Amino acid sequence: MGSADGSDTAVREDAAETVRRRAPEQTRREILEAATAEFSEKGFAGGRVDDIAARMRTTKRMIYYYFGGKQQLYAAVLERAYGGMRDAEAALDIDGLPPIEALRRLVEVTFDHHAAHPEFVRLVSVENIHEGRNVAASPVIRERNAAVISTLVALIDRGEREGAFRPGLDALDLHMLISSFCFYRVSNRHTLKAIFGRDGRAPDVAAAHRRMITEAILRYVAP
Repeated sequence: MGSADGSDTAVREDAAETVRRRAPEQTRREILEAATAEFSEKGFAGGRVDDIAARMRTTKRMIYYYFGGKQQLYAAVLERAYGGMRDAEAALDIDGLPPIEALRRLVEVTFDHHAAHPEFVRLVSVENIHEGRNVAASPVIRERNAAVISTLVALIDRGEREGAFRPGLDALDLHMLISSFCFYRVSNRHTLKAIFGRDGRAPDVAAAHRRMITEAILRYVAP
């Protein structure tokens, strides 16, 4: 009968072999999911590839095979996190909706995505602690985020032409205004609850916040 250490090693080797037999995209996705959990909890400095491997019962060698190293894996996690937000926005039929309804849906989708993905908020918070170095080094993130500004520019132009929006709106400022409350209520939810006793995750509170930010944005852009 093998030792405990030997049994553990055999289990890990069997698991690694199972991972190797899977479709590469599935394996890559599972690594990214485990890495997202690790880095969002511990940041880049505190996150360990060993712990990421343990989360999905694979080996460091498998992770390095797909991503090359910790820095590259962290960059891929950030790109995936930002990409999820941009994909949610891109799924909207902005051009096919009246300007006010299009903006309403954009605000709601932004709110819903932040609420459903606190790991995204934590990753962005950590990246700001590091002065945005990894985001600045990623052309993928910059290109994806430029797309939402272009979408807003077009929406603002259309809304102003149709008289639905007041003139002089700035797309980046509007993006920041929409994102700020959606982000803050998630990034600070633990301190807000500790200080004021209100749980932002409670369904009635979240629904009220969703209505509030939507109404605030629509009033801001109104003629």
